[in-house]
Amino acid sequence: MFAAAMVLGLVIEAGLGWPNALYMRIGHPITWIGAAIAACDTRFNRARDPDFARRAAGVAVTLALCGVVWGLAAALVWLLPGGWLGVVLTGILAWPLIAARSLFTHVQAVALPLGRGDLAGARVAVSMIVGRDPAQLDSAGVARAALESLGESTSDGVVAPLFWGVIFGLPGIAVYKVINTMDSMVGHLSPRHAAFGWAPARLDDLVNLIPARLSGLLIVAVSGRWQDSLACMWRDAGKHRSPNAGWPEAALAGALDVRLSGPRVYDGEVTQEPWVNDGAPDPTPQDLQRGLMVYLRVVVLLAAVMIVLALI
Repeated sequence: MFAAAMVLGLVIEAGLGWPNALYMRIGHPITWIGAAIAACDTRFNRARDPDFARRAAGVAVTLALCGVVWGLAAALVWLLPGGWLGVVLTGILAWPLIAARSLFTHVQAVALPLGRGDLAGARVAVSMIVGRDPAQLDSAGVARAALESLGESTSDGVVAPLFWGVIFGLPGIAVYKVINTMDSMVGHLSPRHAAFGWAPARLDDLVNLIPARLSGLLIVAVSGRWQDSLACMWRDAGKHRSPNAGWPEAALAGALDVRLSGPRVYDGEVTQEPWVNDGAPDPTPQDLQRGLMVYLRVVVLLAAVMIVLALI
């Protein structure tokens, strides 16, 4: 019944997103998780401590937050009624932990001004979803950044949470979001977080191992260019600095016949990333719109697969 609940959560999120009126009243579960992570970072990630102590603190905080959230989610499930009413209520609880509509909205906010030739507006919109310096991006750079975010977030924001929700129900999807949010907040190699964020970064790599590759295969399946998409994914996924993000990104690059990744600027410094699908042209605003259409087909196919699982 987990699959049925996750389908319902996906349908609700795709239809409603997270209404602003609701956000203004209660915030959002991810912001609650983020606040807990930030508080733990401030309290336990002490600059005066040696790296081994900060790494140990990161391990302890990661395990504690995952344990608390698993326990709370399991308690909620235990309190729910059985049967289809329990499935419906579980789907409602899973709804804010899925980001299908949110991802489409954020990438479309880049695509619309870019398609009108409003590069300044597109730069502002893309700065909401990527960490690189938008002032350094031309039109192709903005489209490339948005497509990379679309590919990676197809896995992180949609496929992976639903994957773990189908397997473990509400506790599975909730704990996945804790791990993924913690990785995005502290799982990077800055001087402050290289040690403290080691555990969530490694754990995030692990829990995304299967979903990232599944996301790539879903993109291949709906691309309309499955041979090119599959070949690019197989050839170039390993070029990405992430062990997982390269799979959906490379599949999307092959599907659209564009090149992604490559050199980019972070905090004023150029990082020399290899090209994905090197030799293909840079993406255009039209390619970004095409990417969104591929993404919508992925969501529909994913929903169909989960419905089949629910009926088995």
